[in-house]
Formats: sequence, structure tokens, C-alpha cells
Amino acid sequence: MRYYLWHHLRQRLCAGLVLLLLTLSHQSAAASGPSILVLGDSLSAAYGMDMEQGWVNLLEQRLKVKAPNAKVINASISGETTGGGATRLAGLLDKYEPSVVIIELGGNDGLRAYPIKQMRRNLKTMTDAALNTNSKVLLLAAEAPPNLGRRYTALFRESYTQLAQNEAVMSLPFIVEH
Repeated sequence: MRYYLWHHLRQRLCAGLVLLLLTLSHQSAAASGPSILVLGDSLSAAYGMDMEQGWVNLLEQRLKVKAPNAKVINASISGETTGGGATRLAGLLDKYEPSVVIIELGGNDGLRAYPIKQMRRNLKTMTDAALNTNSKVLLLAAEAPPNLGRRYTALFRESYTQLAQNEAVMSLPFIVEH
């Protein structure tokens, strides 16, 4: 089961990786290289597995081939919500000055049935903060559990699509197959 999950995860992230590589190829060839900040939950923090097997580490390994000076900072925390991410992001942006910010948050908001408006506001706060530092943003969508009802899950899913369109940021659908 774990192999199946990560196989599909890697396939979906491949598309995002291509977008990132295109973005990084347009960056200046600074000695320190571009940096990518990943702000996520347990999916990005590699909860329940070795960090080396997590998608963030796999992303870094692949990036090193195309952009040897690239640096990936994994600021993910298992259990993190969009509210927690919104609170922490400003400090992370100041500390790391990333070229790219990958936001993989919202799943725990859905598990806790947080209000959709609150989640949207938090995601917008994060994308705005990253864009205001001239970072590129890749938004990885989450999904709410189906037991919360069709309306909630549809609004939850639409939040990512609408935000990506409104903010003109790159996005990928939910990265885990059911």
C-alpha cells in the first residue's frame, strides 16, 4: 500500500517539479542558488517514514541534478493547519528568502471541519505573503474527508482552484490517490 501511495505521489509531483525547474531556470545564477521553502503538514514532513523517503527529500534529490546549488528547506510540521502556517510563514520568509514557496496545507483543516472561509483566508494570507517577497508559489491542494458532506468537500476543493486562479499561482491537485 505504501509503495502504491508513493508511486502516485511521485507521478503527481513530477508535474510540479517540471514547473519548478522552469521557474528556477529563469533565476539568476547566484552562487548560493535558488531556495525552495516547503510549508506543509504530515504529507510533507514524511510522518511515519524515514525523511529520506519523503517527497520533499525526493524533490531535493531531483532538483540537485538540474540545479546543483538549489536548496530545499522543509518547514513542514505534522498536524499543521493553514492557521499555523499563516502564523509561521512571515518568519520563514524573512529567515530563508526563498525563490519558491510550496504550500501543502489544508488537510488538517478539513479533518477538523474548520470553516471554509477561514481556510481560504489563511491560504490567501500565505500566498500574498510569499508573492510580496517576489517568491514564486506552488499551491498543493488538499481534500476534505467525504463524511463532511458534498457541499463542504466541493467548497473545500474549489478553494484551491479559485485561489490559484485569483492569485495567478501555480497549483497541483491533491497529491494522494484514494
